[in-house]
This record gives sequence, structure tokens and C-alpha cells, in this order.
Amino acid sequence: QVQLVESGGGLVQPGGSLRLSCAASGSIFSINAMGWYRQAPGKQRELVATIASSGSTNYADSVKGRFTVSRDNAKNTVYLQMNSLKPEDTAAYYCNAKLRSWDNILRNYWGQGTQVTVSS
Repeated sequence: QVQLVESGGGLVQPGGSLRLSCAASGSIFSINAMGWYRQAPGKQRELVATIASSGSTNYADSVKGRFTVSRDNAKNTVYLQMNSLKPEDTAAYYCNAKLRSWDNILRNYWGQGTQVTVSS
């Protein structure tokens, strides 16, 4: 069994900052990419940022220069530092991990989601 547990969401004013964390636990052999997606009401889930095991990163154009994704491989944890937040960043944010358990099969896992609301 593998679990992804997110934390750090909340209500913030425009221009403010938040930091999301996501820790993976359970029967983990290795983790490939980790990252964050978000889904606003009435919209499809979209990629926010990902980070490979090598440390290479990928960002949605809408968050480049404002958000930073990082990971601590020793803790199986991925972070999302969000600065200069805008109302359009309001969404449920989901952690994602592509990892192998001890059966060496690559699978895709999701966290339960954490709400980020940007409003004055």
C-alpha cells in the first residue's frame, strides 16, 4: 500500500504565499517523478509542476516565475512553494507520484487533495 498525504493549503490574499507538502509512504521501492496538479470547479485537472528524480522540473506557463517545485528524496516528499498568488490559482491541488513498489511495476498515485483559495 502507498499513501500520499498533502498539507499546507488554505486561504490567502492575492499576492500572498503558501507552501504545499506531500509525503509518500508505504511499500515504496523507488520514485520517478513527483508533482502537483490542480482542479478548479467546472474545469479539468491540469498540471502545475513536476520534478523528476534527477531534479529536472516542468511548469505550467501560468505559474512559471511564481511557483517552485522541489523534493526531498530521503523523505519521499515533494513541495510546492507558491508566491504572488492570484485569484485564478484557486483550486484543489493534488499531489502525484509515479513510483515502483517492491513488485517493480510503475504505477501512478494521487493524494486526496488540498484546497487553495486566493481571495481578499
